[in-house]
Amino acid sequence: MLRRLTFAAIAAVAAVSLLVAVPSLQPVLDELDEANPSWIAVAAALELASCLSFVVVFRLCFDRVAAPDARRFAWISMASSVVLPGGGVAGLASSGWLMHRAGVPARWIAQRSSALFFVTSACNVLAIGVGAVLLLASPAGPHDFARAGLPLLGAATIVAVVVALPALGGRLRHRRWASELIAGIRDAGDAVRRPGWRLVGAVGWLGFDIAVLWATFSALGTPPAPAALVLGYLIGYLANVIPVPGGIGVLDGGLTAALILYGAPVANAAAAVLLYHAIAFWVPSLGGLAAYAARQVHYDPRRWEPMRGTSASA
Repeated sequence: MLRRLTFAAIAAVAAVSLLVAVPSLQPVLDELDEANPSWIAVAAALELASCLSFVVVFRLCFDRVAAPDARRFAWISMASSVVLPGGGVAGLASSGWLMHRAGVPARWIAQRSSALFFVTSACNVLAIGVGAVLLLASPAGPHDFARAGLPLLGAATIVAVVVALPALGGRLRHRRWASELIAGIRDAGDAVRRPGWRLVGAVGWLGFDIAVLWATFSALGTPPAPAALVLGYLIGYLANVIPVPGGIGVLDGGLTAALILYGAPVANAAAAVLLYHAIAFWVPSLGGLAAYAARQVHYDPRRWEPMRGTSASA
């Protein structure tokens, strides 16, 4: 993790050097030079709130893990997701690997990781749907299919596919990964149908992170309309599937392009995204490194023995 973090830091320095060297990007530097430090501090505080929200929802899904361990694993997962290629999947894999090394059954980890993924993804899909509806209802728009209708259609398609997956469980029962995935979907559905206070962590993790981008825009001037900001954020983050350590260049380009698509000025969007990415990278990374350095697993074999040799849904 330290090597990846060092590489990402070097790449960030190289990106800033390129920014300075290219004359056509001077307006972006001018925007950054006029950034309000108070709003940047607000953005950092919002990112910390987002991280703490993830700890809350992580503990909801990994309820059998001792509380001190769950908090550390959550921070390590966040750090891995911003440092390693693969984003959130890499984060879950990293924390899952450490849990398995501590003696937690692998199938239970896979099932609960699936549940966490679907709980948090449900918030993303809901936000896309709400944002698209708000755009269509707003007199200012945009109302075209590509920017308003297509995200709504995509969100509805994702919901339909996820709802249909458990029905296919019988056909896929011979595939181990499928049984764990479907069990995770059912666990996520149970968490939504019987909501506890920790479920708010999933909303906070996404909502506070979008608010970080709103704060960086505010540091430079006027932020976009809420619906445009939400859709630009969620669509722009799709670029993070490209496996680049730290998302350097990839996430910045995807977010900037999506925000410009929804009406943000070019230089303003680029500068706000650079500020956002710096904060969203360093806050969870430093927290994850501290959690990794301080890790001390409180393993109780009696908690796990009944689950050994059972199915993932046990």
